[in-house]
Amino acid sequence: MKRYAFASFGLEHLRLVDAPVPEPGPGDVRIDTRALSLNYRDLLVIGGGYNPRLRLPATPLSDAAGVVSAIGDGVTDVAVGDRVMTHFIADWQSGPYDGRYLATTLGTPGPGVAAEAVCVPAHATVPIPDGLDFAAAATLPIAALTAWSALVTEGALSAGETVLTLGTGGVSIFALQLGASLGARVIVTSSSDEKLARCRALGAAETVNYRTTPRWETAVLDVTGGEGAHVVVENGGVGTLTQSLRAVRAGGVVAMLGALTGLEGTVDIAPILMKRVRVAGILVDSRAHFLDLLAHLARHPIEPVISDRFAFDDVPAALERQRAGNHFGKIVIDVA
Repeated sequence: MKRYAFASFGLEHLRLVDAPVPEPGPGDVRIDTRALSLNYRDLLVIGGGYNPRLRLPATPLSDAAGVVSAIGDGVTDVAVGDRVMTHFIADWQSGPYDGRYLATTLGTPGPGVAAEAVCVPAHATVPIPDGLDFAAAATLPIAALTAWSALVTEGALSAGETVLTLGTGGVSIFALQLGASLGARVIVTSSSDEKLARCRALGAAETVNYRTTPRWETAVLDVTGGEGAHVVVENGGVGTLTQSLRAVRAGGVVAMLGALTGLEGTVDIAPILMKRVRVAGILVDSRAHFLDLLAHLARHPIEPVISDRFAFDDVPAALERQRAGNHFGKIVIDVA
């Protein structure tokens, strides 16, 4: 079979190599992958920014959908032939997050899924709902569940409340779609009027071009009667956090799930104190909440937005597309 590996950090070192078909150990299943999706984290892993002490060579990527082709000893709740997608934080099955779960994330330190077949723990899989194809299913494990965590698990969003989401990447578009499906009023920012028009077609109530309106937090306050958003889906990091804190309403939640502008810098924390704002760190979510998300989608179907699709031989080009940051929604790799 074929799989991707990098022996040195850097996208230029990513290679498609021959490898034996893996055999599942006790408690594991083998998935013949049919589709993969990309996340910004994948670029950090390959570039050495996520874990500079990562043992190399390594296989990247975390999100996959496919068919179970073999099971290991002791596996009883997954069968050969099942259509499944991966669950990113394998050992976080339910309940509060525990720091030890970080050691079980897929795509390092757990197995990477950029391969024609991969073995993962059986509890790191979730059934693909009927009616969802492999490409759509591959978009859900990180991006959709992260958006769900921000809006529901941490944000406790109710119908009629307001959500602000930054940008038009995978998590942001899922936040728009899920927020609208929950009956919320969704505000989206972007530097592209064309992308903002697409957001309005997906259900955004208000849009703000942050290039032409650099003080976008003021625009958010204007359209919310000076109150601000109940939940801010914040993926920018220190470069946008101060504005997000000003754009959230008193008692609201800023769901921190990314750091595209960096991890360190100066942030005005006065709104946290004066408005009793809660800043919630988001690291995807548990498998139990993944199942809650799927139950919601069964009642309120949405079509995942796929920006680009690449062949398995073109994973480096797909990652370059991810790095460019011009995509709208998710980037998917078709394996078979």
